Amino acid sequence: MLVLGIDPGIAITGFGLIGLDSAGNPELVTFGVIDTTAVRETSSRLISLYDQLEALLQAYHPDECALEKLYFSKNISTAMAVGEARGVIQLCLARAGLQPGEYAPNEIKQAVTSYGNAGKHQVQEMVRLTLRLEQIPQPDDAADALAIALCHQGRSRIQSLEK
Repeated sequence: MLVLGIDPGIAITGFGLIGLDSAGNPELVTFGVIDTTAVRETSSRLISLYDQLEALLQAYHPDECALEKLYFSKNISTAMAVGEARGVIQLCLARAGLQPGEYAPNEIKQAVTSYGNAGKHQVQEMVRLTLRLEQIPQPDDAADALAIALCHQGRSRIQSLEK
């Protein structure tokens, strides 16, 4: 099962793809970011985000995907921009026939570190250890996307056992 995790953003969207090795352990496929910072207009950024995500989906054909839920912070304009990016991401995923799992930040932290209030570095270190990597994935958006993918993969495995 190939799982795509996405950490949505208007300028930088992190992505991480994981699978399972022959022993059933999580295994890194690839990770990175979709960077639209070179594009000035919001509408053009959203088109670039869609096009780059669509190319990623066509290249890897993930079986499942997951997104971080939008949470409101003090900066409403940032939250609105991320909401626009999430909408474009959801459209692209729907067109690819994927229905994303959605997880709040504390759910992701709980799934990856067993502590819902874990710090960013703790989450990143557990991603590194779980995927047997030499270094913490960079940039942070990509590491966050891998944590989202790990959260979803774990939840999917539990749900399949319950059936």
